[in-house]
Amino acid sequence: MIESCEVVVKLKDPVGEIIDSWVREDGLRISRIRVPIGPIGVVYESRPNVTVETSVLAIKSGNSILLRGGSDAIRSNKAIVSAMKKALRESKIPESSVEFIESSDRTLVGKMIKLEDYLSLIVPRGGYQLINYVRKNATVPVLETGVGNCHIYVDESADLEKAIPVIVNAKVQRPGTCNAVEKLLVHEKIANIFLAKVVKALQEHGVEVRGCERVRKIVNVKPATASDWETEYLDLIIAVKVVRDVNEAIEHVKRYSTGHSEAIITESYSNARKFVDSVDAAAVYVNASTRFTDGGQFGFGAEIGISTQRLHARGPVGLRELTTYKYVVLGDYHVRG
Repeated sequence: MIESCEVVVKLKDPVGEIIDSWVREDGLRISRIRVPIGPIGVVYESRPNVTVETSVLAIKSGNSILLRGGSDAIRSNKAIVSAMKKALRESKIPESSVEFIESSDRTLVGKMIKLEDYLSLIVPRGGYQLINYVRKNATVPVLETGVGNCHIYVDESADLEKAIPVIVNAKVQRPGTCNAVEKLLVHEKIANIFLAKVVKALQEHGVEVRGCERVRKIVNVKPATASDWETEYLDLIIAVKVVRDVNEAIEHVKRYSTGHSEAIITESYSNARKFVDSVDAAAVYVNASTRFTDGGQFGFGAEIGISTQRLHARGPVGLRELTTYKYVVLGDYHVRG
């Protein structure tokens, strides 16, 4: 947590940045300037590192923050917020820039997400039920962070030996995160030689492998049901499907993706280009683990969440994503004709 703060401190302050500026023929100058969004509310579960990371990003970007963490880490969160407030009292930043709802009463979440007179944005971080509840009930604008039904497609041209460590990393490095891979798609032309190797590697790391009928004709794994293709496991489980080609892989991803992180492993430039252009997700990878979709890994120091929306932010939400902009218009007693 301290390391994430130290990285954020060193990042450029986005507030006041002139995004663009131009002068009309009559001399009127119009500029678009980055400004804070305003007070931000974060509703989250479990991990107390969220308390620190969201707070430091909010402060650096000129916003205040109201935190509501889960009951299972409430004492840790109280201690962390107390330490932050002590530091704020010793600074020029108002202590009230960071506030924490100390009660674990769940009804307070319903009240918090309706504080449109006080909050400019609500960010839910947690499982599908929490995110869906906030999205459906909030009157404050919501930045929806990501449920991740993430896929890796292994193309017929892929370097199969190099592909296996990427898949294993994407699944087992931290399986309970939204950017862990949940589905593996394999080109039919390499299925006979590749499936046995990749399944063995995954099983050696304790992964339960489920497969479509074509997969199960090649390797002995549990059957995948229709619900598997749309499920975010957040566990050491992966579903595997044999596909005809890159086009079928893309169609499968389009149908089941949650728009978080999708990847292709290939040595074909044209197939990589087709996958990147066709797949609509916050992050699309070529020959890399999906586990890199993270504010720290993207150089943001921390993140307030990973957005799967298109507006106003997408992917890891860092300092710039916690700002909006306003137009500043400089004239010389101009009037409109």
